[in-house]
Amino acid sequence: MSLEVRVLGPVQLLVDGHALPVGGPKPRALLAALTVNRRRAVSSQALADIVWNDEPPDSYQASLQVFVSNIRKTLRNAGVDPGAVLRTESSGYRLEIADEQCDLGRFESIRRTGMEAGAAGNPEAAARLYGDALNQWSGRALDDLTGLSFADSFATAMDEERLLVAAARIDAEIACGRASSVVGELVAMTNAHPLREPLWAQLITALYLSGRQADALDACRRVRTVLADELGIDPGPALVALEQRVLRQEPLNTVEMADVERMAKAMTETVTEMPRAVRSGQLRLPDGRTVPVARTGLKIGRMTDNDLVLDDPKASRYHAHITPSRAGLLVKDLHSANGVYINEEAIESAAVLADGDAIRIGSTVLVFQAAH
Repeated sequence: MSLEVRVLGPVQLLVDGHALPVGGPKPRALLAALTVNRRRAVSSQALADIVWNDEPPDSYQASLQVFVSNIRKTLRNAGVDPGAVLRTESSGYRLEIADEQCDLGRFESIRRTGMEAGAAGNPEAAARLYGDALNQWSGRALDDLTGLSFADSFATAMDEERLLVAAARIDAEIACGRASSVVGELVAMTNAHPLREPLWAQLITALYLSGRQADALDACRRVRTVLADELGIDPGPALVALEQRVLRQEPLNTVEMADVERMAKAMTETVTEMPRAVRSGQLRLPDGRTVPVARTGLKIGRMTDNDLVLDDPKASRYHAHITPSRAGLLVKDLHSANGVYINEEAIESAAVLADGDAIRIGSTVLVFQAAH
Protein backbone atom coordinates (compact mmCIF):
# COMPACT_ATOMS: atom_id res chain seq x y z
CA MET A 1 0.00 0.00 0.00
CA SER A 2 1.70 3.20 -1.20
CA LEU A 3 0.57 6.59 0.13
CA GLU A 4 1.49 9.85 -1.61
CA VAL A 5 0.60 13.53 -1.21
CA ARG A 6 1.19 16.08 -3.98
CA VAL A 7 1.42 19.84 -3.55
CA LEU A 8 3.60 20.81 -6.56
CA GLY A 9 0.48 21.30 -8.62
CA PRO A 10 -3.10 20.69 -7.40
CA VAL A 11 -3.32 19.20 -3.91
CA GLN A 12 -3.78 15.44 -4.20
CA LEU A 13 -3.91 12.49 -1.83
CA LEU A 14 -3.15 9.17 -3.56
CA VAL A 15 -3.01 5.52 -2.55
CA ASP A 16 -1.38 3.13 -5.02
CA GLY A 17 -1.52 5.89 -7.63
CA HIS A 18 -5.28 6.45 -7.31
CA ALA A 19 -6.49 9.90 -6.20
CA LEU A 20 -8.69 9.91 -3.11
CA PRO A 21 -11.42 12.49 -2.41
CA VAL A 22 -10.16 15.12 0.04
CA GLY A 23 -12.98 17.66 -0.07
CA GLY A 24 -13.20 21.34 -0.86
CA PRO A 25 -10.58 24.09 -0.62
CA LYS A 26 -10.48 24.17 3.19
CA PRO A 27 -9.61 20.51 3.82
CA ARG A 28 -7.18 20.66 0.88
CA ALA A 29 -5.50 23.71 2.46
CA LEU A 30 -5.28 21.81 5.74
CA LEU A 31 -3.65 18.82 4.01
CA ALA A 32 -1.27 21.13 2.10
CA ALA A 33 -0.15 22.91 5.28
CA LEU A 34 0.49 19.60 7.04
CA THR A 35 2.42 18.30 4.00
CA VAL A 36 4.65 21.37 3.80
CA ASN A 37 5.33 20.92 7.54
CA ARG A 38 5.42 17.10 7.41
CA ARG A 39 6.67 15.32 10.52
CA ARG A 40 6.23 18.54 12.51
CA ALA A 41 3.24 19.42 14.66
CA VAL A 42 1.23 22.40 13.39
CA SER A 43 -0.93 24.18 15.94
CA SER A 44 -4.67 24.41 15.41
CA GLN A 45 -4.43 28.21 15.50
CA ALA A 46 -1.82 28.23 12.72
CA LEU A 47 -3.88 25.79 10.66
CA ALA A 48 -7.01 27.89 11.17
CA ASP A 49 -5.19 31.03 9.98
CA ILE A 50 -4.09 29.15 6.86
CA VAL A 51 -7.44 27.49 6.11
CA TRP A 52 -9.54 30.63 6.68
CA ASN A 53 -7.02 33.10 5.26
CA ASP A 54 -6.25 34.77 8.61
CA GLU A 55 -9.94 35.17 9.48
CA PRO A 56 -10.92 31.96 11.26
CA PRO A 57 -14.37 31.68 12.88
CA ASP A 58 -14.73 31.24 16.63
CA SER A 59 -15.71 27.60 16.04
CA TYR A 60 -12.60 26.74 14.00
CA GLN A 61 -11.55 23.92 16.37
CA ALA A 62 -14.70 21.92 15.64
CA SER A 63 -14.41 22.53 11.89
CA LEU A 64 -10.75 21.41 11.85
CA GLN A 65 -11.74 18.24 13.69
CA VAL A 66 -14.36 17.52 11.02
CA PHE A 67 -11.82 18.04 8.21
CA VAL A 68 -9.28 15.76 9.93
CA SER A 69 -11.93 13.14 10.64
CA ASN A 70 -13.01 13.09 6.98
CA ILE A 71 -9.41 12.72 5.74
CA ARG A 72 -8.83 9.89 8.22
CA LYS A 73 -12.01 8.18 7.04
CA THR A 74 -10.82 8.44 3.43
CA LEU A 75 -7.47 6.90 4.38
CA ARG A 76 -9.14 4.10 6.33
CA ASN A 77 -11.44 3.26 3.41
CA ALA A 78 -8.34 3.00 1.19
CA GLY A 79 -6.68 0.53 3.55
CA VAL A 80 -4.28 2.97 5.23
CA ASP A 81 -3.97 3.23 9.02
CA PRO A 82 -5.12 6.84 9.56
CA GLY A 83 -3.81 7.08 13.12
CA ALA A 84 -0.28 6.38 11.95
CA VAL A 85 -0.43 9.00 9.20
CA LEU A 86 -2.50 11.91 10.54
CA ARG A 87 -1.74 12.26 14.22
CA THR A 88 -3.32 14.46 16.86
CA GLU A 89 -0.84 16.48 18.89
CA SER A 90 -1.47 18.43 22.08
CA SER A 91 -1.52 21.71 20.14
CA GLY A 92 -2.75 20.55 16.76
CA TYR A 93 -1.94 17.92 14.14
CA ARG A 94 1.02 16.26 12.43
CA LEU A 95 1.30 14.44 9.10
CA GLU A 96 3.71 11.54 9.49
CA ILE A 97 4.98 10.81 5.98
CA ALA A 98 8.50 10.33 4.61
CA ASP A 99 10.01 12.72 2.09
CA GLU A 100 9.66 10.15 -0.67
CA GLN A 101 5.92 10.04 -0.02
CA CYS A 102 5.34 13.58 -1.29
CA ASP A 103 6.43 15.39 -4.44
CA LEU A 104 7.83 18.29 -2.40
CA GLY A 105 10.07 15.99 -0.36
CA ARG A 106 11.28 14.16 -3.46
CA PHE A 107 12.00 17.45 -5.24
CA GLU A 108 14.09 18.75 -2.35
CA SER A 109 15.96 15.46 -1.87
CA ILE A 110 16.77 14.96 -5.57
CA ARG A 111 17.85 18.59 -5.90
CA ARG A 112 20.35 18.17 -3.03
CA THR A 113 21.77 15.05 -4.66
CA GLY A 114 22.06 16.94 -7.96
CA MET A 115 23.98 19.74 -6.27
CA GLU A 116 26.35 17.18 -4.74
CA ALA A 117 26.92 15.59 -8.15
CA GLY A 118 27.66 18.98 -9.69
CA ALA A 119 30.05 19.89 -6.88
CA ALA A 120 31.83 16.55 -7.39
CA GLY A 121 32.44 17.39 -11.07
CA ASN A 122 29.83 15.04 -12.54
CA PRO A 123 27.64 17.23 -14.76
CA GLU A 124 26.02 14.24 -16.50
CA ALA A 125 24.60 12.97 -13.21
CA ALA A 126 23.72 16.50 -12.13
CA ALA A 127 21.77 17.17 -15.33
CA ARG A 128 19.85 13.91 -14.97
CA LEU A 129 19.07 14.51 -11.29
CA TYR A 130 17.95 18.10 -11.81
CA GLY A 131 15.68 16.85 -14.59
CA ASP A 132 14.23 14.23 -12.23
CA ALA A 133 13.62 16.94 -9.61
CA LEU A 134 11.75 19.09 -12.13
CA ASN A 135 9.64 16.09 -13.16
CA GLN A 136 8.06 16.11 -9.70
CA TRP A 137 6.01 19.15 -10.72
CA SER A 138 2.55 18.88 -12.28
CA GLY A 139 1.71 22.60 -12.34
CA ARG A 140 2.19 25.65 -10.14
CA ALA A 141 2.42 24.71 -6.47
CA LEU A 142 -1.01 24.60 -4.79
CA ASP A 143 -2.56 25.93 -7.97
CA ASP A 144 -6.05 24.89 -6.83
CA LEU A 145 -5.75 27.10 -3.73
CA THR A 146 -4.89 30.37 -5.46
CA GLY A 147 -6.12 33.33 -3.41
CA LEU A 148 -5.17 31.92 -0.02
CA SER A 149 -2.24 33.96 1.30
CA PHE A 150 -0.48 30.78 2.52
CA ALA A 151 -0.85 29.15 -0.89
CA ASP A 152 0.20 32.24 -2.82
CA SER A 153 3.30 32.79 -0.65
CA PHE A 154 4.29 29.14 -0.88
CA ALA A 155 3.74 29.08 -4.65
CA THR A 156 5.88 32.20 -5.13
CA ALA A 157 8.71 30.71 -3.07
CA MET A 158 8.51 27.40 -4.91
CA ASP A 159 8.44 29.14 -8.30
CA GLU A 160 11.84 30.53 -7.33
CA GLU A 161 13.12 27.10 -6.27
CA ARG A 162 11.89 25.59 -9.53
CA LEU A 163 13.62 28.31 -11.58
CA LEU A 164 16.89 27.79 -9.72
CA VAL A 165 16.84 24.07 -10.41
CA ALA A 166 15.97 24.69 -14.07
CA ALA A 167 18.93 27.06 -14.31
CA ALA A 168 21.20 24.55 -12.57
CA ARG A 169 20.15 21.83 -15.00
CA ILE A 170 20.98 24.15 -17.90
CA ASP A 171 24.44 24.80 -16.40
CA ALA A 172 24.98 21.05 -16.25
CA GLU A 173 23.77 20.54 -19.83
CA ILE A 174 26.15 23.24 -21.06
CA ALA A 175 29.00 21.64 -19.10
CA CYS A 176 28.18 18.35 -20.85
CA GLY A 177 28.64 20.01 -24.25
CA ARG A 178 24.93 20.28 -25.05
CA ALA A 179 24.70 24.07 -25.23
CA SER A 180 22.59 24.16 -28.40
CA SER A 181 19.90 21.97 -26.79
CA VAL A 182 19.09 24.57 -24.12
CA VAL A 183 19.00 27.74 -26.24
CA GLY A 184 15.24 27.60 -26.85
CA GLU A 185 14.54 27.06 -23.16
CA LEU A 186 16.79 29.98 -22.21
CA VAL A 187 15.10 32.29 -24.72
CA ALA A 188 11.77 31.50 -23.05
CA MET A 189 13.25 31.99 -19.56
CA THR A 190 14.81 35.37 -20.35
CA ASN A 191 11.52 36.50 -21.90
CA ALA A 192 9.68 35.46 -18.73
CA HIS A 193 12.35 36.87 -16.35
CA PRO A 194 14.02 39.72 -18.25
CA LEU A 195 15.70 41.23 -15.18
CA ARG A 196 17.59 38.07 -14.22
CA GLU A 197 21.18 38.65 -15.32
CA PRO A 198 22.32 35.04 -14.59
CA LEU A 199 19.78 33.73 -17.12
CA TRP A 200 21.07 36.15 -19.75
CA ALA A 201 24.62 34.99 -18.98
CA GLN A 202 23.53 31.41 -19.61
CA LEU A 203 21.81 32.36 -22.88
CA ILE A 204 24.83 34.31 -24.14
CA THR A 205 27.11 31.42 -23.17
CA ALA A 206 24.89 28.79 -24.83
CA LEU A 207 24.62 30.81 -28.04
CA TYR A 208 28.36 31.44 -28.19
CA LEU A 209 29.25 27.80 -27.53
CA SER A 210 26.79 26.80 -30.26
CA GLY A 211 28.81 28.83 -32.77
CA ARG A 212 26.31 31.71 -32.84
CA GLN A 213 28.53 34.66 -31.90
CA ALA A 214 26.31 37.25 -33.60
CA ASP A 215 23.23 36.01 -31.73
CA ALA A 216 25.20 36.01 -28.48
CA LEU A 217 26.20 39.66 -29.01
CA ASP A 218 22.60 40.51 -29.90
CA ALA A 219 21.55 39.00 -26.54
CA CYS A 220 24.19 41.22 -24.87
CA ARG A 221 22.62 44.27 -26.49
CA ARG A 222 19.12 43.20 -25.52
CA VAL A 223 19.95 42.71 -21.85
CA ARG A 224 21.65 46.11 -21.78
CA THR A 225 18.48 47.68 -23.18
CA VAL A 226 16.19 45.84 -20.76
CA LEU A 227 18.23 46.77 -17.68
CA ALA A 228 18.53 50.39 -18.80
CA ASP A 229 14.82 50.76 -19.60
CA GLU A 230 13.47 48.92 -16.57
CA LEU A 231 16.01 49.67 -13.82
CA GLY A 232 18.16 52.45 -15.20
CA ILE A 233 21.31 50.38 -14.61
CA ASP A 234 24.09 48.76 -16.62
CA PRO A 235 24.83 45.02 -16.61
CA GLY A 236 26.95 43.74 -13.73
CA PRO A 237 30.70 43.04 -13.99
CA ALA A 238 30.24 39.32 -14.73
CA LEU A 239 27.99 39.99 -17.71
CA VAL A 240 30.28 42.74 -19.02
CA ALA A 241 33.29 40.41 -18.77
CA LEU A 242 31.37 37.68 -20.62
CA GLU A 243 30.46 40.11 -23.39
CA GLN A 244 34.10 41.10 -23.79
CA ARG A 245 35.18 37.47 -24.11
CA VAL A 246 32.53 36.88 -26.75
CA LEU A 247 33.63 40.00 -28.64
CA ARG A 248 37.25 38.82 -28.58
CA GLN A 249 36.15 35.30 -29.56
CA GLU A 250 37.95 33.85 -26.55
CA PRO A 251 37.24 30.26 -25.49
CA LEU A 252 34.83 29.81 -22.59
CA ASN A 253 35.62 27.24 -19.94
CA THR A 254 32.22 25.95 -18.80
CA VAL A 255 33.77 24.67 -15.58
CA GLU A 256 34.36 28.30 -14.65
CA MET A 257 30.67 29.16 -15.03
CA ALA A 258 28.81 30.35 -11.95
CA ASP A 259 27.90 27.45 -9.72
CA VAL A 260 24.38 26.87 -8.45
CA GLU A 261 24.91 28.49 -5.06
CA ARG A 262 26.24 31.70 -6.57
CA MET A 263 23.40 31.77 -9.08
CA ALA A 264 20.92 31.11 -6.29
CA LYS A 265 22.32 34.07 -4.35
CA ALA A 266 22.14 36.36 -7.37
CA MET A 267 18.59 35.33 -8.18
CA THR A 268 17.42 35.51 -4.58
CA GLU A 269 18.73 39.06 -4.33
CA THR A 270 16.55 39.93 -7.31
CA VAL A 271 13.42 38.14 -6.19
CA THR A 272 13.47 39.46 -2.63
CA GLU A 273 13.24 42.97 -4.03
CA MET A 274 10.04 42.21 -5.88
CA PRO A 275 7.68 41.38 -2.99
CA ARG A 276 8.99 44.45 -1.16
CA ALA A 277 8.64 46.63 -4.25
CA VAL A 278 6.57 49.75 -3.58
CA ARG A 279 4.84 51.92 -6.12
CA SER A 280 4.32 55.12 -4.11
CA GLY A 281 5.46 56.88 -0.97
CA GLN A 282 6.98 60.05 0.42
CA LEU A 283 10.26 61.46 1.66
CA ARG A 284 10.60 62.75 5.20
CA LEU A 285 12.99 65.68 5.45
CA PRO A 286 15.28 66.31 8.46
CA ASP A 287 12.93 69.06 9.72
CA GLY A 288 9.95 66.66 9.73
CA ARG A 289 8.27 67.87 6.54
CA THR A 290 7.22 65.26 4.00
CA VAL A 291 7.31 65.41 0.20
CA PRO A 292 5.22 62.92 -1.77
CA VAL A 293 6.78 61.08 -4.70
CA ALA A 294 4.59 61.96 -7.68
CA ARG A 295 3.56 59.41 -10.28
CA THR A 296 5.94 61.10 -12.69
CA GLY A 297 8.80 60.83 -10.19
CA LEU A 298 10.74 63.29 -8.06
CA LYS A 299 13.87 65.22 -9.07
CA ILE A 300 16.21 66.29 -6.27
CA GLY A 301 19.03 68.85 -6.31
CA ARG A 302 20.12 72.43 -5.61
CA MET A 303 18.61 74.03 -8.73
CA THR A 304 15.24 75.68 -8.26
CA ASP A 305 13.59 73.70 -11.07
CA ASN A 306 13.94 70.43 -9.12
CA ASP A 307 10.85 68.96 -7.48
CA LEU A 308 12.72 68.90 -4.18
CA VAL A 309 15.22 71.74 -3.81
CA LEU A 310 17.99 71.14 -1.28
CA ASP A 311 19.87 74.04 0.28
CA ASP A 312 22.95 71.87 0.66
CA PRO A 313 26.35 72.86 -0.77
CA LYS A 314 27.34 69.18 -1.04
CA ALA A 315 24.35 68.40 -3.25
CA SER A 316 24.76 68.71 -7.01
CA ARG A 317 22.55 70.98 -9.09
CA TYR A 318 20.71 67.91 -10.39
CA HIS A 319 21.63 65.19 -7.95
CA ALA A 320 19.09 62.35 -8.00
CA HIS A 321 15.81 61.25 -9.52
CA ILE A 322 13.24 58.93 -7.94
CA THR A 323 11.30 57.27 -10.72
CA PRO A 324 8.76 54.43 -11.06
CA SER A 325 9.79 51.17 -12.73
CA ARG A 326 8.47 47.64 -13.00
CA ALA A 327 10.66 46.67 -10.05
CA GLY A 328 9.23 49.46 -7.88
CA LEU A 329 10.46 52.98 -7.11
CA LEU A 330 14.08 53.56 -8.11
CA VAL A 331 16.43 56.25 -6.93
CA LYS A 332 18.93 57.15 -9.68
CA ASP A 333 22.19 59.02 -9.30
CA LEU A 334 22.25 61.79 -11.94
CA HIS A 335 26.08 61.70 -12.19
CA SER A 336 26.34 63.76 -9.01
CA ALA A 337 29.67 64.90 -7.61
CA ASN A 338 29.26 63.24 -4.20
CA GLY A 339 27.05 60.26 -5.02
CA VAL A 340 23.83 58.87 -3.55
CA TYR A 341 23.88 56.70 -0.44
CA ILE A 342 21.17 54.25 0.70
CA ASN A 343 21.53 53.32 4.36
CA GLU A 344 25.11 54.65 4.14
CA GLU A 345 26.02 52.45 1.17
CA ALA A 346 26.86 54.15 -2.11
CA ILE A 347 24.74 53.09 -5.08
CA GLU A 348 26.41 52.55 -8.44
CA SER A 349 23.74 54.09 -10.62
CA ALA A 350 20.30 53.16 -9.27
CA ALA A 351 18.66 51.18 -6.46
CA VAL A 352 15.18 49.94 -5.61
CA LEU A 353 13.70 51.74 -2.61
CA ALA A 354 12.19 49.93 0.37
CA ASP A 355 10.19 51.34 3.25
CA GLY A 356 12.44 53.03 5.81
CA ASP A 357 15.47 53.48 3.54
CA ALA A 358 17.65 56.44 4.50
CA ILE A 359 18.77 58.31 1.36
CA ARG A 360 21.78 60.57 1.85
CA ILE A 361 22.24 63.28 -0.76
CA GLY A 362 25.16 65.53 0.07
CA SER A 363 24.84 66.00 3.82
CA THR A 364 21.02 65.74 3.79
CA VAL A 365 19.36 62.52 4.90
CA LEU A 366 15.88 61.82 3.53
CA VAL A 367 13.86 58.87 4.85
CA PHE A 368 11.65 57.06 2.36
CA GLN A 369 8.24 56.06 3.69
CA ALA A 370 6.26 53.63 1.53
CA ALA A 371 2.54 54.18 1.09
CA HIS A 372 0.54 51.40 2.78
